[in-house]
Amino acid sequence: MQDWLAAILLGIVEGVTEFLPISSTGHLLLAEHWLGLKKEHFLRSDFFNIGIQSGAVLAVIAVFSTRVKEFATRFTEPTTREYLLKIAGAFVVTAVGGLAMKKLGLKLPEEIGPIAWATLIGGVLFLVAERWLKERPAVGDITWAIALAIGVGQLVAAAFPGASRSGTTILAALLLGLSRPAATEFSFLLGVPTLLAAGVYSGYKALKDPGAPPVDWSLFALGTAVSAGTAFLTVKWLLHFIQQHTFVVFGWYRILLGAGLLLWGR
Repeated sequence: MQDWLAAILLGIVEGVTEFLPISSTGHLLLAEHWLGLKKEHFLRSDFFNIGIQSGAVLAVIAVFSTRVKEFATRFTEPTTREYLLKIAGAFVVTAVGGLAMKKLGLKLPEEIGPIAWATLIGGVLFLVAERWLKERPAVGDITWAIALAIGVGQLVAAAFPGASRSGTTILAALLLGLSRPAATEFSFLLGVPTLLAAGVYSGYKALKDPGAPPVDWSLFALGTAVSAGTAFLTVKWLLHFIQQHTFVVFGWYRILLGAGLLLWGR
């Protein structure tokens, strides 16, 4: 397969799965295997994966452009300022926790097994959470407890690839009684500084790594652009979907994906 076509396919996979609670890591792993990409190929490098992830993040800014404009122009209003401070607080929890994990020498698993189990267990938890929440009223206001719990959720996703950043953060918010639309919006907006900061840091490290494959800027730009466009459509769809539906379908999908990854890795 031509590299440009592989870059497009990987951009689509990243754009679709980054903000759906179904684990972009697991899907990219499957896509890279299906495409037959070797470990030393640029399309499997950290730099490329970070680039297409950042493209997906830019799509969130476009989808929530009204909200972002509100942050910039109405910062002095108490409600807006408090929402921003809660995003900042959740981000600080993630940043400090992430640095602590690095200091402790935490190494992320590269094997299929842990990713598959995280994907599967996350699916089961979504089914349990939706069943538990079925008869309970949801709230639309994000408390500090919810905001900080979402920050912790990002740490869980960072420690266990396959758990899904959006999946763990939305799940944490739902279990604390937040409504699906409010949980999804906060998770996505928090993802902007979180993923961009991680992207800048990891991209810098990748460029400084003498053993990394040479950067192909055309493939990088192509994958990032495709990821951004696909993520824009996916996020728009999800925001509409959760107005009338639960996350049960994503729970079952994760269970099937996790089980499939386990069988594949045997």
